[in-house]
Amino acid sequence: MASKKIKPLDAKSLYHGCDLKSFDFKTTAELEPLDQPVGQARALEAIEFGVDIEQQGFNLFVVGDPGIGKQELVRQILSHHARKTGTQSDWCYVNNFDNPQKPRLLKLPAGMGQKLRQDMESLVEDLLTSLPSSFQSEEYRNRRQEIEQELQNRQDDAFRKLDREAEEKGIIIMRTPTGYTMGPMVDGRPLDPQEYAKLSDEEKARIEELIAELQQQLQDIIREMPLVQREHHQRIKALNQEITQHTVEQLIAWMENSYRDYPEVMDYLQAVQQNAIKDVEAFLPSDRGGETDNIASRVAGFHAYSINVIVDNTDMVGAPVVFEDHPTYQNLIGRVEYISQMGTLITNFTLIKPGALHRANGGYLVLDAHKLLTHAFAWEGLKRALKSREIKIQSLEQMLSLANTVSLEPESIPFEVKVVLTGEPRLYYLLRALDHEFDQLFKVAADFARTAKRENGNMRDYARMIAAVQSECDARPLDRGAIGRMIEEASRAADDAEKLSLHLGDMRDLLSEANYWARKDDSEIIAVEHVEKAISKQDYRQDRYRELMQEQVLRGIKMIDTEGERVAQVNALSVLQTGRYRFGQASRITATARLGRAGVVDIEREAKLGGDLHSKGVMILSSYLAHHYAANQPLPLAASLAFEQSYGTVDGDSASAAELCVLLSALGEIPLKQSLAVTGSINQLGEMQAVGGVNEKIEGFFEICQSRGLTGKQGVIIPAANQVHLMLHKDVREAVEEGKFSIYPARQVAEVMQLLSGLKPGKADDRGRYPEGSFDYLIQQRIEKLQSAQKRFMQRSSSDESASANENES
Repeated sequence: MASKKIKPLDAKSLYHGCDLKSFDFKTTAELEPLDQPVGQARALEAIEFGVDIEQQGFNLFVVGDPGIGKQELVRQILSHHARKTGTQSDWCYVNNFDNPQKPRLLKLPAGMGQKLRQDMESLVEDLLTSLPSSFQSEEYRNRRQEIEQELQNRQDDAFRKLDREAEEKGIIIMRTPTGYTMGPMVDGRPLDPQEYAKLSDEEKARIEELIAELQQQLQDIIREMPLVQREHHQRIKALNQEITQHTVEQLIAWMENSYRDYPEVMDYLQAVQQNAIKDVEAFLPSDRGGETDNIASRVAGFHAYSINVIVDNTDMVGAPVVFEDHPTYQNLIGRVEYISQMGTLITNFTLIKPGALHRANGGYLVLDAHKLLTHAFAWEGLKRALKSREIKIQSLEQMLSLANTVSLEPESIPFEVKVVLTGEPRLYYLLRALDHEFDQLFKVAADFARTAKRENGNMRDYARMIAAVQSECDARPLDRGAIGRMIEEASRAADDAEKLSLHLGDMRDLLSEANYWARKDDSEIIAVEHVEKAISKQDYRQDRYRELMQEQVLRGIKMIDTEGERVAQVNALSVLQTGRYRFGQASRITATARLGRAGVVDIEREAKLGGDLHSKGVMILSSYLAHHYAANQPLPLAASLAFEQSYGTVDGDSASAAELCVLLSALGEIPLKQSLAVTGSINQLGEMQAVGGVNEKIEGFFEICQSRGLTGKQGVIIPAANQVHLMLHKDVREAVEEGKFSIYPARQVAEVMQLLSGLKPGKADDRGRYPEGSFDYLIQQRIEKLQSAQKRFMQRSSSDESASANENES
């Protein structure tokens, strides 16, 4: 490999500042707010398509990170489409007089549900006042009196006839408190016992026979009395129904005129009329009286004639757009409530409560997928409604057969809703992988991008988006410098100087805090210093843990060297995250190398503290080592790698370049500069690959060096591919500008080794030999020594075995 000097990056390449000259405005007050987010053209097209298409199963899943603005955009688009859609119907449950356990469903034009409810309340009130009046009329009293008089006459005639017949036969019938008594009669008076005793036996027998015949006739008359009473009751009931029918028909006639165009309502009114006639006693005052003065309370008690308007679209313009924030099974599907009465749970159709599916019927329903899946049976209930295209209210207890309480079976409601789920990408792909019905029901995915290209057109749109957020937050206008600083911070949040983060939540938070500091300064606009202060205060509130970690390094508790040279020791860099705050920290990696066959041992993995990605990185560097230095012969090496003072899980491959360099140092006994830190992963060809969190890593090592004193020799080695990600803090850039700190881009791990060791990499000749003075030469020399030692050891072992065999033969 040809030797070349690796130059550090200049300060200008460490930060992609915003060119304020490209803005043709002074403050955001001059900008028209952007009504659509930047960089979401793909998601917008998908949402428009999903909303417009009417085929079954084309519901939407809006995919995106929390805070990226999914809900706001979905609300905006759905509200626009909803206004162009016709107003939806009202849905009501009414009593099923034939089977109260199965309430009937009415579909009515918007607003008519409440009108019908009010009309039915008026009808009941009219019945409670009109029917008693009808039954108090002179006509009714006369007709009833005729029926009762006829009954009395029939009874009296039967007894008079029996009295005459008895009298003719010389028998008297006497009424007593205990019933009827019969005896012989002489001259119109009953015989006394003495007179009866003087009668002959034949006469006594004749009298007893007559009395027996008359008693039989009396029993027949008494036996017929209940039948006569029943006939009387039926005639009274028929009279009541006749009077009731006339009154009810008059009262319902005006309602039928209002609802003649709605056959279902007409059928219901006919059922109401028949039931009111049949159950007229319920409308009449009880014997206790005093009820005529409290008609309102009696009206409220007539549940059988109530109208349960479960969906009221009276004030709705267009289709409903429902955002259900608590999507439990009952909040989605609806429920039947119960009331306790005398220790028993009872219910009726007026206790049917709607769910979000009812409210959104004919329109749009937006649900958070994570919340939906965390509530038992809510996901299954939603899928069942989407597949069957109807809403069937059924309690979980009924569905799981956990309760024996008698409940209602309301008629199912036809279901026509566009469902929009919002959630994170991992949740979307998990549902696609694990639920075979998901793709059939949610055929449209609207994928929100995390970042957008940082180009002139997008930056102006980004400024307009900031203006829109400023208007929503009722904040002060931002000047060009503040806009530029927010754009730069968006690039840092995107981990890419050529990208912009589209996380609206972060933008809104930063803008709100900058507005706070502007208010504190009595400034009418938000300037760049207010944005800077908001950023620094955000970091300050969250970096206590970072300060504690750095304090341990500066006090020597956690061992990190920033000067001198050490064999088999190097500074690697990693990123820690507490909540949403990230910071970089340095870690010491050490290595050992000796004769053996174990290869490279990853102590982190052996201790079960290493993740899969870290283990993969160690395997790759092992492969590189063997291929580069011992391609045609065995490598008799037993080496080990360890993150010192690490007590948690280590994962990721961003330290694989540092691990390879420290292993080469141990193998070739080559001192490495401790003033430099390394981050980057490698492949089997030794090429440096980009890693994440490069800004935080550089700043973490810089802060340690700055606290100990910058010497001009300190710096960080990064993959060259990470240059486009650099958006470093101002103090780092100033130190680089003054030559006190350096950042080196490396394309090959050999360049990293050259910077750390101060030695040139070598290029193997035709025999595979590396030139003297290169670090490759030193490593090759050590490997040859290990190979020679292995041969001597194996020869000695072979000689010892032969000598032992000869002794045994002797």
